[in-house]
Amino acid sequence: MQGHHHFVDKVVLRFRLSERIPKHNLYRRLAELLDWDFLYEQTQPLYSHTGQPSLDPVVFFKLVLVGRLENIVSDRRLVEHCALRLDILYFLGYEVDEDLPWHSTISRTRQLHPAAVFEHLFDQVFAQCLVTGLVVGET
Repeated sequence: MQGHHHFVDKVVLRFRLSERIPKHNLYRRLAELLDWDFLYEQTQPLYSHTGQPSLDPVVFFKLVLVGRLENIVSDRRLVEHCALRLDILYFLGYEVDEDLPWHSTISRTRQLHPAAVFEHLFDQVFAQCLVTGLVVGET
């Protein structure tokens, strides 16, 4: 007898994002092995002490990294892509029912940071990847 699956759009009562991401997934490994706390101190001088809270700089730089890894150059497309990927949500520290930052917020934040911050970020993350064994080889 031929089966026929019927989709029911229901509210999930029990769902843990971490249980849905395989242990070997790249974004899970990045989330668990890399320490991003250095960004708070490095970016502190770029932010005012008054006004509304900004986009978390760690979330911003993780989004930039996802954009490079996934070859996405549009901030609007990046947010759409991240919202559909459970592993990326886990990496960013967002729950499935939590809204990601607006694409315009990402664009404005990108303009706030000088190129030196991006270069230092790359150096720090790359060094951590080497130490944790995520990057190997001679090239």
